[in-house]
Order: sequence, then C-alpha cells, then structure tokens
Amino acid sequence: FDNWWHNAYGLDVKILSPPHAVLAMGMIAIQVGALLLALAGQNRANAETQQRLSLMYAAAAGIMLTMQATVLMENAAFANQMHSPVFYQMTAIGMPMILAATSRPSHLRWPATTTAAIYTGIVLVMIWILQLFPATAKLAPIYNPVTHMVAPPFPLLLVVPAVAMDLIMRRVRNDWTRAAFIGVSFVLLMVATHWWWGEFLLSPAARNAVFAGDQWDYNIRPGAWQHQFWNVAPSVSAMAFGLLLAIVTATLTSRFGLWIGAGMARVQR
Repeated sequence: FDNWWHNAYGLDVKILSPPHAVLAMGMIAIQVGALLLALAGQNRANAETQQRLSLMYAAAAGIMLTMQATVLMENAAFANQMHSPVFYQMTAIGMPMILAATSRPSHLRWPATTTAAIYTGIVLVMIWILQLFPATAKLAPIYNPVTHMVAPPFPLLLVVPAVAMDLIMRRVRNDWTRAAFIGVSFVLLMVATHWWWGEFLLSPAARNAVFAGDQWDYNIRPGAWQHQFWNVAPSVSAMAFGLLLAIVTATLTSRFGLWIGAGMARVQR
C-alpha cells in the first residue's frame, strides 16, 4: 500500500501497488472458487442438508468479505479514518457488492447479516489471539518497541447495514429500486454507527485487549496523530458531497452485486 491517489476533494487515498494488487487478486480468486463450490452444494442440497450447506456458503462469503476489508484496510479500517469521506467512499466500493451478491442466492433467512457476523467473528478472533503471543521487532528501523503481535483494527460494524440489506431484499422487488435503497441505507448507517464509534476507539477506554485500540506496528513513529482523525473534509459541503458520491457508488456496486447474485443462484456444479 505505497501509492497515493489525490481525489476530487483534495484528500489523499492510498491504493495498492501492482505486486500487492496481484497478490490480493490471487487470494480473492481462490476464495471465489471456494465460494462457488459451497454455493453449488447448497443449490443441490435436499431439505435435510440445505441449512448446513447454507451456513458453509455463508462462511465462505464471510471470508470473502474479510479479504475485501483487508484490501481496503489502508483507507477504511482505522478509527482515525471514520470522520473522513474517503472512509465511506472506500467501503461503498466493495462491501455492498459482496453482501448483495452473496446474500441473494443464499437460503438463509438473514444471509447478509450472517455473512457480516462471520466477518466480525474472524477479525475478533485474530485480534484476541494475536495479542497473546510475545513478539519483538528484529528489522530496523524500530520506532515503536512492541512486545507482542500487533492486532488488526477492530472490525467494521457491517452487521448494522447488513440487517437493513436483508430487510430490503425481502420487501423490495425491483433490482434498481433495491440497489438505491441499499446504497442509501448502507452509507447512512455506516456514518451513523462509525462516526461516534471512531471517537470511542480513539479514546483511552478502547486501549485494552478487547478493542485493541492504539496498537501500531514497530516501524510507526509514535505521535499525537495516533489519537487524531485523519483526512477530514475541509468543509461541511465537502463532507456532504463526499457522502453523496459514496451513496452513488454503493448504489451502483449493489446493483452489480444483485446482477452477479442472480447468476450465482443458478449455479449447480
């Protein structure tokens, strides 16, 4: 994650360098294969085994969502980013698409919610386990003398917009209307949950083993920036315009996800 893209608001966005992008695409491609295998098993299953295979499919979708969150980590993971329009734009790119695409062919009652909950569980397990292992840096430069494995940031609260997505999928029939509702609800609920959640994660109350607040790599220079919000929009109008772009993005990616999901529902082998 060592390249920068200067967006329309004058805010900086990190993007994947070519080697990292290739690695990420390869990992995601492997998971797509696993996802399709689980989906085919679900679609062929009888009534006795369908629930179990549907949960396996949701688990594969949850791993896919975790990979997407990892790809976006530089711009959409740290609490410091949750007052920036970039955070909501970046999450709008892939998260609604994956949730819509994987939940549409699922036979679970709450497919998007289940997928988001599995993603949350995966990241929480990593956070709580990694901190148990002592570790010290051996490669200079070492600016932050860590003593244990560094945990990833606390998972995004994707369960909240996922619940709204499941409700929309049940009650709205037209795909473009669905996509519009999903796009608006996704961004607004992300703002409603993460704006204040980010403030909590930057506070001393989150600096413990449960929330893993204020944990940084060994090559990061400690400073006041650790407890500040980054890349904040220069004005209210810039923030509003950024969120509007995020809503448009989430709507379009949701529609694309619904189209993919319609094809996935026919997978048999």
